[in-house]
Amino acid sequence: MSRIRHLPVALFTTLMGSAGLTLVWEKGAEVFGLPLIISEVLLALTLGLMILLGSSYAIKFLRFREEVCQEFYHPIKISFFPAFSIGLMLVATALHQHLPQLSLVLWSVGALLQLLLTLFLMNQWIHHSKTQINHTTPAWFIPIVGNIIAPIEAVALGFTELGWFFFSIGLIYWIVLKVLVFNRVLYHDPLPKNLLPTLFILIAPPAVGFIAYQRLSAGAFDAVAHVLYYTALFLVILLLTQVGRFARLPFFISWWAYS
Repeated sequence: MSRIRHLPVALFTTLMGSAGLTLVWEKGAEVFGLPLIISEVLLALTLGLMILLGSSYAIKFLRFREEVCQEFYHPIKISFFPAFSIGLMLVATALHQHLPQLSLVLWSVGALLQLLLTLFLMNQWIHHSKTQINHTTPAWFIPIVGNIIAPIEAVALGFTELGWFFFSIGLIYWIVLKVLVFNRVLYHDPLPKNLLPTLFILIAPPAVGFIAYQRLSAGAFDAVAHVLYYTALFLVILLLTQVGRFARLPFFISWWAYS
């Protein structure tokens, strides 16, 4: 029970990374003819991870609710709770061609949780009493990324307008939060070493936004798509110039951000 008690909510980000890797291999099998068995094995492992982490944290909530509340009301750790809802939506996307009904259930639960967590976080930020500039980190993008991810499967399920709803939330508030994060790293204390890997989250909003926009606009590669794609590409190049700095970092849970 000691391990359950100290299970960090940030571990849900491993579900995001695992599900994302599964989708990459699925696409690789479709486009480049890569072995389909790899994506199927990854999907099975991702489902196992989802069940393991979900049940473990549910036990923590039932047995050690105070610790869960401490994480939920922590100005930085609270941003990791939407990693679970994001993970559900990514798993739903990966499951769509195998189990469409289960995909619908997982996406619906994930999207609802994502919306509720976004509303709660926005209210916390607007009416905060403890939030300081040093609490602003790239991890704040996680709740926003979740809204941008939602349209990818929403379109496949026939919920295109709902997809635009989530896409609009994610895109607009990505711009707002990007300004806040750059304000922090430029004019205030630098990010601590254990949070430096989270800089890779900067890539996610424009990259995922590009994919979501493609789904919503039936594959259009127009001006909006160009801006999102090349913004993501620039951020990849920017972070690649810092490879030496990242390579010298000791291992932290935040390494999940590299995925």
